[in-house]
Formats: sequence, C-alpha cells, structure tokens
Amino acid sequence: MFRLLGIDFGTVRIGLALSDPLKIISKPFKTLPNENIEQVTASLKKIIKEESVGEIILGLPVNLDGDDTQKTKEVRIFKEQLEKEINIPIHFQDERYTSSDAHTVIKKMKMTPQEGRKIIDQIAASFILRNYMEKIR
Repeated sequence: MFRLLGIDFGTVRIGLALSDPLKIISKPFKTLPNENIEQVTASLKKIIKEESVGEIILGLPVNLDGDDTQKTKEVRIFKEQLEKEINIPIHFQDERYTSSDAHTVIKKMKMTPQEGRKIIDQIAASFILRNYMEKIR
C-alpha cells in the first residue's frame, strides 16, 4: 500500500503532509524551502522513495468564487515541472480555507508567531490532504 503526499505550495516555503498507508489519516510532515525547482524536486523524489508515496495531492489556490488567480497559475506551472521529473500521479485539490484553518490551529496551540511559521504550511498541507481523502471515500 502506498501513501499520499499533500503539498501546500508557497513561493517561500512548501508544506508537506503524509497520509497513513490506509489513506485515512493525514498528518503534517515537513516544510521545504522553495529556493529552486531542482532542489525541491530532488527533495520530493527522496521523500517519495523513503515514505512509499504513490500519489501527490497538490493544493490549488482559487478565489472564493472558484476563479483562478496569479497564484493558481504558479501552482499549475509547478505541477507541470513536477510531472517532468516525478513519475507518479499528481492531483489538484481545492485549498480554499486551508490557510485560515491552519492559522486557527496555530492559535489554539498558543504558539508564538515564530513557532507557528515553522509548521503552518505543513498544517495547511494536512488539511488539503484530508479534504482530498474525504472526497475520494
């Protein structure tokens, strides 16, 4: 059985989350710096191999009315770049409200802004992944 890898793409940081092998639970995993596509791709290839990832779920940022934004275009380009290097399926998942949900979690955990900044992208990726898994059940 393989796991799913959730990705919350950002221009500075990329949040990652992993499912369990049964694809029931989503948990924050790691934050990657988004310095260049080669480094990101190399890191993702390593994670895919080490964690037995079979599919990627990539958060797609759209407006509240569902329209594309500039960030949507950036994520679509990121997906195209990944598909050239990574040979597993990559699916989009609407990521509306995941960042605000992640901020709520950080507040409830009473973390400092510095502590929260380290994991907020992972938490958002976990919400993206959870929403996808709920959709496919």
